[in-house]
Amino acid sequence: MKTTRREVITLPVAAGLASAMAPLSAIAQATATATEPNYANWFKYSSVVEERWVITETVGNPNMVSVRPKRLINKPANKKVMVIYPRPSSAYDIAITKILNVFEDKALDVDMTVINYGLDDKRGFEAIRSSHEGKFDLILSMGSETTAWLWENYRGGRLPVITVCSKDPVVLGQSPGYNRGSGTNFGFTSLNMPIDVQMAFVGELKPKLRNIAVLVDSRNISAIETQAKPVMDYARARGIRVLELSIQNPSNAKVELERMVRDATSQMSRNDPQLTDSIYWVTGSTSVFREIATVNAHASRAAVISVVPEVVRGGDDSAVLSIGISFESNAHVAALFTAEVLTGKAKAGELKVGLVTPPDISISFRKLRDIGMTIPLSFFEAAGTIYDYDGRAVRIDGVNTPPQNIPPASNG
Repeated sequence: MKTTRREVITLPVAAGLASAMAPLSAIAQATATATEPNYANWFKYSSVVEERWVITETVGNPNMVSVRPKRLINKPANKKVMVIYPRPSSAYDIAITKILNVFEDKALDVDMTVINYGLDDKRGFEAIRSSHEGKFDLILSMGSETTAWLWENYRGGRLPVITVCSKDPVVLGQSPGYNRGSGTNFGFTSLNMPIDVQMAFVGELKPKLRNIAVLVDSRNISAIETQAKPVMDYARARGIRVLELSIQNPSNAKVELERMVRDATSQMSRNDPQLTDSIYWVTGSTSVFREIATVNAHASRAAVISVVPEVVRGGDDSAVLSIGISFESNAHVAALFTAEVLTGKAKAGELKVGLVTPPDISISFRKLRDIGMTIPLSFFEAAGTIYDYDGRAVRIDGVNTPPQNIPPASNG
């Protein structure tokens, strides 16, 4: 997805927002002298956002922006939402774009303040305090790190919290179950799908699976608990050899992955010489999936499968396919939850966990050809996104584009 920050207003406060934004000055004062990433480095979005929204950066604080519909530029909004980021991420770029599009499609009269608290407790508490003083109506928790922090520090708080781009709250012990509300001020969505369902797809794809190498960031606890550990436990219980490839230093991910993937490929080839019954399982750890080119370079003919659909792309730097939940799909659910709470149709703590089903399947026939792999016809039929041999998108979000270079799918 192309991201941008063009047409940015660089005024202290946009027209009509002075009184609403005044309580947020405490955050600006707390961070004005900090050496933090500039706004352009952490808040990005698709260019389509600019057609209907005005983005206003806060002078003196590169970690705060305001977002409001162009149709409301000269009048106040009915509702106010604070979005709290932990850090920059391409996942959040995708999510915020979807959320803004849904809000406008529903014509919600909402002003948004987006804050990057940088995983700093002081700035996090300032954001909460300012959300109270500014009479905000809801907090959107962006990412598992923010959700864990708010769960620890704001459970039972005054404002409802809706989570987005966050891992499974049931597995993480934040929600008592999928079919019931949290009973608190939190309304949860999940980036995960039940492991039995996910592995049923893997079983159909590789019925004789011998090896699975799971790639994860050792510092990404939510990815370990919800995306790595469940699949490793599932595989081991069925006699499938598991190789855990855990990045220790995200800033050195490329070097670590070169060594780990090369060694894992060598190990898997001992009981699977052609690597036709071996897979690499790419979790939602940013430091892992941003190095998909490195993984591909050393995976040989083993299939590289991602739980993040966005890792399947048109070029060579792509997973073979995905079996998971896209950031966009999850954000769509979070946006709908937010709309229901803001319009009084639901209370956050009564919402069942927002799950996306069936999974988002994306396929790169270019990568399938590279490793000499075929897929069951059912995968082709279920896929929401498909790229042909030349890397051209022939199906996006379930909608077919004019036929290009697509081969027939296999029943085996």
